[in-house]
Amino acid sequence: MKYDTLASEILAGVGGRDNVKSLVHCATRLRFKLRDDNRANVAALKKNPGVIMVVESGGQFQVVVGNHVAEVFDAVNRVGGLAEGAPSDDAGGKKDNLLSRFIDLVSGIFTPLLGVMAASGILKGFLALSLACGWLLESGGTFKMLFAASDALFYFFPIMLGYTAGKKFGGNPFVTMAIGGALTHPLMMAAFEAAQQPGAVREYFFGIPLTFINYSSSVIPIIFAAWVSCRLEPLFNRVIHSALRNFITPLLCLAITVPLTFLLIGPAATWLSHLLANGYQSIYAFNPIIAGAFMGAMWQVCVIFGLHWGLVPLMINNLSVLGRDTMVPLLLPAVMGQVGATLGVMLRTRDAKLRALSASAIGAGIFGITEPAVYGVTLPNKRPFIFGCIGGALGGAVIGYFHTSVYSFGLVSVFTFAQIIPGGGIDATVWGAIGGTLLSFVFAALASYLFGVAPAEEAAAQPEAAAPLNRKQAILSPIAGDIVPLDQVNDATFASGLLGKGVAIAPQQGRVVAPVSGSVASLFKTKHAIGIESDDGAEILIHVGIDTVKLDGAHFTAHVREGERVAPGDLLIEFDQAAIHAAGYDTTTPIIISNSDDYVDVLTSGLSPVQEQAPLLTLLR
Repeated sequence: MKYDTLASEILAGVGGRDNVKSLVHCATRLRFKLRDDNRANVAALKKNPGVIMVVESGGQFQVVVGNHVAEVFDAVNRVGGLAEGAPSDDAGGKKDNLLSRFIDLVSGIFTPLLGVMAASGILKGFLALSLACGWLLESGGTFKMLFAASDALFYFFPIMLGYTAGKKFGGNPFVTMAIGGALTHPLMMAAFEAAQQPGAVREYFFGIPLTFINYSSSVIPIIFAAWVSCRLEPLFNRVIHSALRNFITPLLCLAITVPLTFLLIGPAATWLSHLLANGYQSIYAFNPIIAGAFMGAMWQVCVIFGLHWGLVPLMINNLSVLGRDTMVPLLLPAVMGQVGATLGVMLRTRDAKLRALSASAIGAGIFGITEPAVYGVTLPNKRPFIFGCIGGALGGAVIGYFHTSVYSFGLVSVFTFAQIIPGGGIDATVWGAIGGTLLSFVFAALASYLFGVAPAEEAAAQPEAAAPLNRKQAILSPIAGDIVPLDQVNDATFASGLLGKGVAIAPQQGRVVAPVSGSVASLFKTKHAIGIESDDGAEILIHVGIDTVKLDGAHFTAHVREGERVAPGDLLIEFDQAAIHAAGYDTTTPIIISNSDDYVDVLTSGLSPVQEQAPLLTLLR
């Protein structure tokens, strides 16, 4: 309910519900697969105060909304009637390139597990810190209990990935989950342990020799196995009678895929896993300093385009095959470099809004969420982003020199420092990571403070000083009725001022007229909301009622079209107030100045009740 208005606006911005093939989310982004990217209104989405940035990359239409992405995701699914994780239907749509399909595949499989992976990794890190500091004993019950909690996800990783991969590939996720369970079944783990003993007797499957492999914590084998099962499933469904397919199809999928995995898929995928891990190690060993500088400089660039997902399986695979990963530590300076650059901007800027935005972005960045800092602070100012990348390169080179590794997976954040502690306790690799990260942070902060924003602000200050501060623009009332303060509107998004400053009116009659001379910038297909851009540059949103988008246009009649010129008093929309009330909806109408940030203040100038075309708002420049 809290984010329903924002969800409706995002759905409208991506071209409507019918244009959405699938939707998932990561830590800060809604990741859409659209049927037609041209139907999306990127400009309108970027102007929305609830949207940080829009990124089109990796075959996905990514809407960055920040830390409350899970709530917005739920609201979009609720408002749009979308099925969470529904497989996309690519029939008739354009074929994405190989990279786009790969990134979409990886994000679809790993995104649902991202939060719990990060939590498990952080807990593992704190347990390592507790052992190093002598707070807990490895033989104690407390350590064992917490270790089980931290290790369960990774030990049974094939089961978890079986579920998410099954959903992504469009098959029965519980069948693929059962396949993952077979890979980690105690009987198979016992057979693996027995096979390692001298003089072990060879096991056979109908005369075919079996090679037992420890699939615990593995990644690639279950993904291939799930794909095979999901390809077999529709074939069986086409030939098996509907009365039998509910149990015969899963039976055949299990009976075929599980042996095939142990005989062929598993050994081949395990070989590929080791090849990838050893290949990465070879590149890293060639020159860890250069590798660190490159990753530290380029990681945030990859994040901007959503390409970082392509490296996540490699990180997890390194942990599975090698027991450690050297890539994640190289990313610490990249993250903290942007945090440092944001701090430099906050300390130097005289813009109160930018200072407040920087403060909140620093808090999110420390915990690994850099999108608010990048999109809201450093990238718009250009230089701070570059300084953050340079700082990331310097710090990454230092960490590469010390060969720092992590021993559990998690989001790159302040908690990563606990995850880099080896079994033997704190050593030079840990101090190297701390030093490299501090170098990145301090360099980016100082450079951004000294050179990041001052020239731009001075340039902007000159016309501001020359411009009169008392320029006013009047907005006439589009509706006759009683004035309601915006913070009393029964909608959190409007009441919070997230969409801009303004006022609301409880209508006395069912008509909306033009409040200014200008043009119709937007008209929702449900006709409940209209955007007007005045000739003086004011962007006015008139939203008739609360949650009236759910009426799907019923009881509303539009008298103008998008792009049409209007003059004060021109009829825009008519609505049946009685019918809307009878349907259970509030007709209180917010009138919002969407670009309130362009004005010194937005004042309510009308007296309640206000008449149509009477003065309502005064905009001060």
